[in-house]
Amino acid sequence: MDSKLLLETATALLAFAALGGLIMAVLRFAGADRPPSWLAMGHGLLAASGLTLLLYAGFALGMPRMAWIGTGLLVLAALGGTFLNLAYHDKRLPLPKPIVVVHGLLAVTGFALVFMSS
Repeated sequence: MDSKLLLETATALLAFAALGGLIMAVLRFAGADRPPSWLAMGHGLLAASGLTLLLYAGFALGMPRMAWIGTGLLVLAALGGTFLNLAYHDKRLPLPKPIVVVHGLLAVTGFALVFMSS
Protein backbone atom coordinates (compact mmCIF):
# COMPACT_ATOMS: atom_id res chain seq x y z
CA MET A 1 0.00 0.00 0.00
CA ASP A 2 1.01 3.56 -0.63
CA SER A 3 1.23 5.84 2.42
CA LYS A 4 -0.41 8.68 0.47
CA LEU A 5 -3.48 6.51 -0.21
CA LEU A 6 -3.65 5.55 3.47
CA LEU A 7 -3.40 9.20 4.52
CA GLU A 8 -6.16 10.16 2.09
CA THR A 9 -8.41 7.34 3.30
CA ALA A 10 -7.78 8.25 6.94
CA THR A 11 -8.55 11.88 6.11
CA ALA A 12 -11.88 10.87 4.56
CA LEU A 13 -12.82 8.82 7.63
CA LEU A 14 -11.82 11.69 9.90
CA ALA A 15 -13.85 14.15 7.80
CA PHE A 16 -17.00 12.08 8.34
CA ALA A 17 -16.16 11.86 12.06
CA ALA A 18 -15.74 15.64 12.10
CA LEU A 19 -19.18 16.10 10.56
CA GLY A 20 -20.68 14.01 13.35
CA GLY A 21 -18.67 15.94 15.92
CA LEU A 22 -19.92 19.24 14.54
CA ILE A 23 -23.51 18.04 14.72
CA MET A 24 -23.00 16.89 18.32
CA ALA A 25 -21.40 20.20 19.31
CA VAL A 26 -24.28 22.14 17.78
CA LEU A 27 -26.76 19.96 19.67
CA ARG A 28 -24.90 20.49 22.95
CA PHE A 29 -24.62 24.25 22.57
CA ALA A 30 -28.27 24.44 21.46
CA GLY A 31 -29.30 23.04 24.83
CA ALA A 32 -29.24 19.24 24.62
CA ASP A 33 -27.45 17.63 27.56
CA ARG A 34 -25.81 15.04 25.32
CA PRO A 35 -26.11 13.76 21.75
CA PRO A 36 -27.99 10.60 20.76
CA SER A 37 -25.95 7.49 21.58
CA TRP A 38 -25.97 6.26 17.96
CA LEU A 39 -24.40 9.53 16.82
CA ALA A 40 -21.75 9.52 19.56
CA MET A 41 -20.83 5.88 18.86
CA GLY A 42 -20.71 6.44 15.09
CA HIS A 43 -18.50 9.48 15.59
CA GLY A 44 -16.15 7.52 17.83
CA LEU A 45 -16.02 4.55 15.47
CA LEU A 46 -15.17 6.70 12.45
CA ALA A 47 -12.58 8.71 14.37
CA ALA A 48 -10.97 5.58 15.83
CA SER A 49 -10.87 3.97 12.38
CA GLY A 50 -9.18 7.01 10.87
CA LEU A 51 -6.72 7.27 13.73
CA THR A 52 -5.87 3.57 13.54
CA LEU A 53 -5.23 3.90 9.81
CA LEU A 54 -3.01 6.92 10.43
CA LEU A 55 -0.98 5.04 13.01
CA TYR A 56 -0.61 2.08 10.68
CA ALA A 57 0.51 4.35 7.84
CA GLY A 58 3.01 6.09 10.07
CA PHE A 59 4.58 3.02 11.63
CA ALA A 60 4.47 0.70 8.62
CA LEU A 61 5.18 3.06 5.74
CA GLY A 62 6.21 6.39 7.22
CA MET A 63 4.54 9.74 6.86
CA PRO A 64 5.51 13.42 6.95
CA ARG A 65 6.37 15.08 10.26
CA MET A 66 3.32 17.34 10.07
CA ALA A 67 1.09 14.26 9.79
CA TRP A 68 2.76 12.80 12.91
CA ILE A 69 2.08 16.00 14.83
CA GLY A 70 -1.54 15.93 13.65
CA THR A 71 -1.80 12.29 14.68
CA GLY A 72 -0.50 13.14 18.13
CA LEU A 73 -3.15 15.84 18.50
CA LEU A 74 -5.79 13.39 17.33
CA VAL A 75 -4.64 10.89 19.97
CA LEU A 76 -5.14 13.60 22.61
CA ALA A 77 -8.57 14.38 21.13
CA ALA A 78 -9.43 10.67 21.25
CA LEU A 79 -8.50 10.53 24.92
CA GLY A 80 -10.75 13.53 25.55
CA GLY A 81 -13.59 11.93 23.60
CA THR A 82 -13.20 8.69 25.55
CA PHE A 83 -13.31 10.69 28.78
CA LEU A 84 -16.47 12.52 27.65
CA ASN A 85 -18.11 9.24 26.76
CA LEU A 86 -17.21 7.28 29.89
CA ALA A 87 -17.45 10.02 32.51
CA TYR A 88 -20.52 11.85 31.22
CA HIS A 89 -22.40 10.41 28.24
CA ASP A 90 -22.50 6.84 29.54
CA LYS A 91 -23.75 8.09 32.92
CA ARG A 92 -26.36 10.28 31.20
CA LEU A 93 -24.83 13.47 32.56
CA PRO A 94 -24.64 16.75 30.62
CA LEU A 95 -21.41 17.02 28.65
CA PRO A 96 -19.24 19.86 30.03
CA LYS A 97 -18.98 22.52 27.36
CA PRO A 98 -15.32 23.45 28.06
CA ILE A 99 -14.21 19.84 27.52
CA VAL A 100 -16.32 19.63 24.35
CA VAL A 101 -14.56 22.76 23.05
CA VAL A 102 -11.05 21.52 23.88
CA HIS A 103 -11.82 18.11 22.35
CA GLY A 104 -13.06 19.79 19.18
CA LEU A 105 -10.11 22.20 18.91
CA LEU A 106 -7.58 19.38 19.30
CA ALA A 107 -9.41 17.30 16.71
CA VAL A 108 -9.77 20.14 14.19
CA THR A 109 -6.12 21.13 14.53
CA GLY A 110 -4.95 17.53 14.21
CA PHE A 111 -7.22 16.95 11.23
CA ALA A 112 -5.96 20.11 9.50
CA LEU A 113 -2.33 19.03 9.90
CA VAL A 114 -3.06 15.55 8.56
CA PHE A 115 -5.12 17.00 5.71
CA MET A 116 -2.32 19.36 4.70
CA SER A 117 0.09 16.41 4.71
CA SER A 118 -2.01 14.16 2.48
